[in-house]
Amino acid sequence: MGIPLIQQTTIARYILAKKLSGQKRYPLAMMLEPLFQCNLACAGCGKIDQPKEILQKRMSVEQALAAVDECDAPVVSIPGGEPLIHKDLPKIVEGLIARKKFVYLCTNAILMPKHIDEYKPSPYFTWSVHLDGLEKQHDKSVCMDGVFEKAVTAIKLALSKGFRVTVNCTLFNSEPPEEVADFFDYAMELGVEGITVSPGYSYQHAPRQDVFLGRTESKQLFRDIFKIGKERKRKWAFNQSAMFMDFIAGNQSYQCTPWSNPTYNIFGWQKPCYLLVDEGYAKTYKELMEDTEWEKYGVGINPKCDNCMAHCGFEGTAVDDMFAHPLKAMKVSMFGPRTDGPMAPDLPVKYGNRADATAIKIPISSIQRRSAETGTEANH
Repeated sequence: MGIPLIQQTTIARYILAKKLSGQKRYPLAMMLEPLFQCNLACAGCGKIDQPKEILQKRMSVEQALAAVDECDAPVVSIPGGEPLIHKDLPKIVEGLIARKKFVYLCTNAILMPKHIDEYKPSPYFTWSVHLDGLEKQHDKSVCMDGVFEKAVTAIKLALSKGFRVTVNCTLFNSEPPEEVADFFDYAMELGVEGITVSPGYSYQHAPRQDVFLGRTESKQLFRDIFKIGKERKRKWAFNQSAMFMDFIAGNQSYQCTPWSNPTYNIFGWQKPCYLLVDEGYAKTYKELMEDTEWEKYGVGINPKCDNCMAHCGFEGTAVDDMFAHPLKAMKVSMFGPRTDGPMAPDLPVKYGNRADATAIKIPISSIQRRSAETGTEANH
């Protein structure tokens, strides 16, 4: 695992305290989105599809810190948009570090060299740089040439100044497993602390829907990647639990735990999670936890959730399983995810009139989109 011991032990103590108190729902990490505006327009992003007046809104320092105090998760991830556009972000980060929160500032790194001296190295602060692969793949993913080179330069700069640095990587359906393995090798050679990896979630508002993986495709892709890693005898450090890695390799039948990673943004507390953007908002964290109809969300429960395997929904489930079955987790941690044999069964579909149905596997290549100009179906 690419997570320092101080962070591992702090989170472990936090989880044990919650379990001993009998609390059923508690946050493991919190998403804090201080703005939606970005300096890129990535094909798979569903966060920047907002009118100009919304993109220009900024969360105040006081609002951000009050939300973190309200939630009290040990880890705070700051995505966006591009957080470094927010002029008061250094004050927000400073306030979070003073509260001894483990902060991950998620950035495309274009603005990092300009703003890096506004931050200080700390065991509680990590630059989480967005890289979706090596140069060709990453620049294609973010729809702009030259971004990979800028991100790598920023990573090297941050490492030279003594900062913790990770990379976060979203995998889409055009990824050859050998190239992903090459990218993981390269990330380790750069000297980053770890990699956060997740299959791309098909945001309803993303400009392109043809880039996303289905669940079966996701599992097979990760099996192929991990198999190559074993053949190369690589030790890739992931900023995630071993059981989550086992899940994305198709070896665990997990349901998501959306409350383990709540999101607060300029609209309030987002229901039910970071990825579903049209389900409404709660005014307070207490209202989010108590009034959200959690039973209406999940794989096989809500069709919007069926293709999701993202870490923000399933990492909490994986960590809970790790605490419940430590020997199983230790085995996976030692030997890595299994890369052959039958996959764990998909969860049954329970919505509509198909209470006893099973998930239908549809290849992404067969999915069609309606052309806005002609109203006809078009393959992508």
